Amino acid sequence: MSEPATSGLEREPESVNLHYDTRLPKLSRWRQMQIPVIAWVVYFALRIIGPTLRFEVLGWQHAQRAYDRGERLIGTFWHRSIFSAIWWWRNRGVVVMNTTNFDGQWTRRVIERLGFGTAQGSSSRGGLKGLVVMAQRLEEGKDVAFTIDGPRGPRYIAKPGPVMLARKTGQPIFMFHIGLQRATTFEKSWDLFQVPHLFSRAVMVVAPVIYVAPDASREVMEQKHAEMQASLERVRDIAESWFSLSETERARIRKEWNSA
Repeated sequence: MSEPATSGLEREPESVNLHYDTRLPKLSRWRQMQIPVIAWVVYFALRIIGPTLRFEVLGWQHAQRAYDRGERLIGTFWHRSIFSAIWWWRNRGVVVMNTTNFDGQWTRRVIERLGFGTAQGSSSRGGLKGLVVMAQRLEEGKDVAFTIDGPRGPRYIAKPGPVMLARKTGQPIFMFHIGLQRATTFEKSWDLFQVPHLFSRAVMVVAPVIYVAPDASREVMEQKHAEMQASLERVRDIAESWFSLSETERARIRKEWNSA
């Protein structure tokens, strides 16, 4: 890794840097044996369920305008909708911040088979190193993405990585959420993880992108983080309630989000 990129990210305030370290976990032999089995099962489920999903996208023009300006996206979304997001964004070369823990190791096998790249790190392990890799991939013309409340929560609380990366690279933060008409929700999981049912309808709601100036102060960084948090909450609330709304209400929201 180049020294300039590393130095730029390490100049973040210590309160932010404490979210990141470069340690790697040690797994038992039993856990290591589970990784390929779980990866195969999840990949198989994605290949079976994914092609049957019927997506509608609201607000895509926000992303398209960034692309038209020659920019790449720093994607952010809640861990809850990772199954559906993996399917929608497959084979686009998106580089994902992938945790180095047990879950991250089998997840990496799945998403790389579906055309994603990975930057190993998370809010608890290796995150700073992962941010450097993501900055490099943005410079190479690739989109990147964070499951922003992962790998272990708290649920719906955004981590600071995307704001740091946006200031470093000048690329916009892109927020979205996917709501499902029919899905199994794992009620005991910290993220209320969802797996869509076969032939479920899905809606992806996309918020206006956020830019962070390269000379942004700590106060501005905190403001941008709060803005990102609010946008993620807004698209979540719309997407999660979408299939319980009347067609008249959906038409109103559709017009609002697709013309903004």
